[in-house]
Amino acid sequence: MTAGPQNNPKTFDTMPIKSLEKWSAGQLSFGKRLDVDLTLGRLQVITFSPHTARKWIGGRALNVAMLYDQTSHRIDPLGPENILLFSCGLLTGTAAPSASRLHVNAVSPLTGLLGSSNVGGYVGAWLRIWGYQSICIQGRSKTPVFLEFAKSGIHLRDAGTLWGLNSWQAHLQLTRLVGNDKIQSLVIGPAGENGNLFACIVTDGDHVAGRTGMGAVMGAKRLKAIVVHKPDRSCGRAVSNRAHRAVSDYAAKILASPDFKTFSRLGGAGYVQWANRNGLIGAHNYRRMHFKDAAEIDGRQLEARRARARGCARCPVQCKALLAFSRGRLKERPVFRPEFEPMLNLGAKCGLKDIEAVVFLDNLCTRLGLDSTSAATAIAFIMDLSQRGIIGKTQTTGMDLSWGKAATMETLIRQMASMEGLGALLGRGVRQAARQFGLPAEKYAAQVKGLELTAYHPAALLGSALGYAISSRGGDYNNIYASLEHRWSPEQAAEAFGTAKALDPHSYEGKGRLVCRAALVNIMLDSLGICKVPALSLIGAFDLKDEAHLTAGLTGWDLNADELFQRAQITADAERQINFTLGATAHDDDLPEMFFSAKGPVLDRRKFRQMVAEFYVAMGWGPDGRLLPHNVQRIQAAITAIR
Repeated sequence: MTAGPQNNPKTFDTMPIKSLEKWSAGQLSFGKRLDVDLTLGRLQVITFSPHTARKWIGGRALNVAMLYDQTSHRIDPLGPENILLFSCGLLTGTAAPSASRLHVNAVSPLTGLLGSSNVGGYVGAWLRIWGYQSICIQGRSKTPVFLEFAKSGIHLRDAGTLWGLNSWQAHLQLTRLVGNDKIQSLVIGPAGENGNLFACIVTDGDHVAGRTGMGAVMGAKRLKAIVVHKPDRSCGRAVSNRAHRAVSDYAAKILASPDFKTFSRLGGAGYVQWANRNGLIGAHNYRRMHFKDAAEIDGRQLEARRARARGCARCPVQCKALLAFSRGRLKERPVFRPEFEPMLNLGAKCGLKDIEAVVFLDNLCTRLGLDSTSAATAIAFIMDLSQRGIIGKTQTTGMDLSWGKAATMETLIRQMASMEGLGALLGRGVRQAARQFGLPAEKYAAQVKGLELTAYHPAALLGSALGYAISSRGGDYNNIYASLEHRWSPEQAAEAFGTAKALDPHSYEGKGRLVCRAALVNIMLDSLGICKVPALSLIGAFDLKDEAHLTAGLTGWDLNADELFQRAQITADAERQINFTLGATAHDDDLPEMFFSAKGPVLDRRKFRQMVAEFYVAMGWGPDGRLLPHNVQRIQAAITAIR
């Protein structure tokens, strides 16, 4: 294929957009699904049945329903048979505060199991306003393409001139190709093109669908980007009294949080010192729970360089920021402030105390299209092996793998994106890299189900430890986000979980029930499209009552929290069944040996397995973690709504 002129890229297929989605009197319309067959270069619109929204809500749950319906055996995640799903939450693009989220699913090339990621910004809201709830990408294009939503219609176009560009360059070039700078894009960088297994998808500069390698799936399909033009009107308005009251009530809860000002000013980066004081940090590849230089990488160190706040559609928090540097290699560059996870993962986990280096490396990961959590964990892993003498210089091409070497980290990040040198091995994830190095190395690979762990040390928060182990996408805090472990009162815990000790971060008691609650709440927020920062870090109720009130107000449904929990339970069951179909077993619900037998704080394996067993009971699963017949029947009954 030869690329067309920059202002007129070659079009493979197109279809009209009839009209913008309309909501009136507080009644919410469920969007359509666009099916894209990249092998044939064809587009098709599917209308969901009227029952789909009530049965599967949207976002994560809707994706899981579609993936469940098409997953009957193991597949090659980088093959054309893998389907890539993007779904807006039910409330995404409406008047709901902080409802901007878009969920992404496929079979993960990194784990071989359920791939799952979530992203904010504006692209989900704009897509929803155009009238689309979901995009289903099938097949593989012979040459690079991008998908465009515009007034003139939906187009599948040539992306030959974009291939090889980083995510920021590609977005800028897209504005020229489509002749409009008022666009949002979901775009991959070189990491996704080159088959890095934890490649991510980037939108709006620094919003990232980071986990489980969804960018690698996009790259394997030769899909460089999805472009959404700005609609003529803004997000949906709450025009009925009931809807207006529900929106106002939810916004008031966010604004009333004691942490609202901190998150608005500093974002998650402002909690680095808090995490260190509480001994939560997995420093030096989880060797330690404190980092002596934590104050140096706290977001407060960037206050003088904060140029302006930014964030997602209809969010009062605006927790992100654009930075301005007057000197050094960041001078006069577009620079985005890292969040909590990259601050700790690229900083403490790798022993790096230079905050400007952390900022540079985080922005580099985003430009190249790398999940910074997996990239940083891979770097910490190889540094740890070197420090322990498990690998030598011949295996690392003579690199200086001392803790905190920013130049080495940059080299490895660039190698991981290009899949060259040592980075080619690390770019397949720490689980595969550890297998390559042999048994001594496997003990120190911080991963669950093949997904690299996030910043918290498992021995510091047992709820997070259990969440890592049982998360449907692998070792990740945000998929469970069990912050009620340090937010709820003892009285709440005793009533909900049978013991106040469930809130003790070092107690194994009641954790299975607590994490069950957290897992279901997280599923529902991902399905509604509501960000977890305002919902769980600020409001922090974990009872879905506020979300039910908001949803009922905007949809007109007679809805309560119990129904939302029921829908979340069906989704959890479906995710579990998908993973078992793809080869997972209960043995995968575990943590690496390093957290049970290392020097320093460790977990009690017997009590840990009791926590896992308690979680299975709370979820209503069998003692081996498998679904019971009634679980499967419940999924099958709900699946009919999308067929």
